[in-house]
Amino acid sequence: MTSATLTTDAAAPSHTPGGGRRALVYTLRKLGLFVLTLWAAITLNFALPRLMPGSPADAALAKLSQNGPVSEATKAAIEAQLGVPTGNILEQYVAYLHQVVTLDFGVSYTFYPQSVSELVSTALPYTLVLVGVVTIVAFVLGTLLGVLAAWKRGTWLDTLPTLAGSFASAFPYFWTALLLLFFAGYVWRLFPTSGAYGPTASPELSFSFLGDALYHAFLPALTILITSLGGWILGMRNTMISTLGDDYVTFAEANGLKPRTVALRYAARNAILPNLTSFGLALGGVVGGSILVERVFGYPGVGYLLFNAVTNQDYPLMQALFLMITVSVLVANFLVDILYGVLDPRTRR
Repeated sequence: MTSATLTTDAAAPSHTPGGGRRALVYTLRKLGLFVLTLWAAITLNFALPRLMPGSPADAALAKLSQNGPVSEATKAAIEAQLGVPTGNILEQYVAYLHQVVTLDFGVSYTFYPQSVSELVSTALPYTLVLVGVVTIVAFVLGTLLGVLAAWKRGTWLDTLPTLAGSFASAFPYFWTALLLLFFAGYVWRLFPTSGAYGPTASPELSFSFLGDALYHAFLPALTILITSLGGWILGMRNTMISTLGDDYVTFAEANGLKPRTVALRYAARNAILPNLTSFGLALGGVVGGSILVERVFGYPGVGYLLFNAVTNQDYPLMQALFLMITVSVLVANFLVDILYGVLDPRTRR
């Protein structure tokens, strides 16, 4: 079977008898795999902290022991306050599953007496708005620029975005963040250097607060956009150039179709499939935030929270964040798999 036949089948809607049944079987198979992987991730997240030496309360007890010996009564009280697991391993696993379902992961050691759920719910919106929106914008913009560069290869419309993307992607996140922080924050004083909003503002649904929040998020967002845009441009351009050499594209051009139709409806639709996999992973990683960028700008997102949790050995907070990041990646990959089946019906077979 030629590539022209294959791609024509992928681009055309599936109206063959049994196509709906195949789509249902494909979805159920992916759903079953997702549930199994999710259970494995939840179980692994339960096991890892318990395989580590010592008790989860050891970090808190070590700080107290610096001021003198800690009595057994004090140790027992601290373990009870911090929610140290009790009972056999099966009882702990059942209690852990209940925590996952109810989203109750106990109290944070670092930000005691705040609960882990409260800390995550406060930090998550900032990361979703900052990293999530920028990731989507970078993917859409980079994909379109990659299509344009491949379609106009050999011209300045190819050279300019390719060189700019290669140059920008060569700089790591933290280096770009430090450069923007130094020049735009300290030298030119165009933007604030830390925080998600001003010291006199309070979080609320108002235009003044939203404007202030966007003002503080500009430099972190620009950092992520600059460092991630080049990868999407180069990836889409290379795949698009390979697709443009297929027979079905030549056949479409010979039939007198408009260049825009050939580029977007035929070539780009098939060339974007590998990029979707990368986008799924990037979108799943949004919940984890961009740790280095949030750390450099002091932005109170999930990445900044995770950095503090690891630094202070905050096991309940780390466990909740790791589980949340894992689940988000699994959900994103599941949605990408379903989208694959829609764009390319061959994957259902």
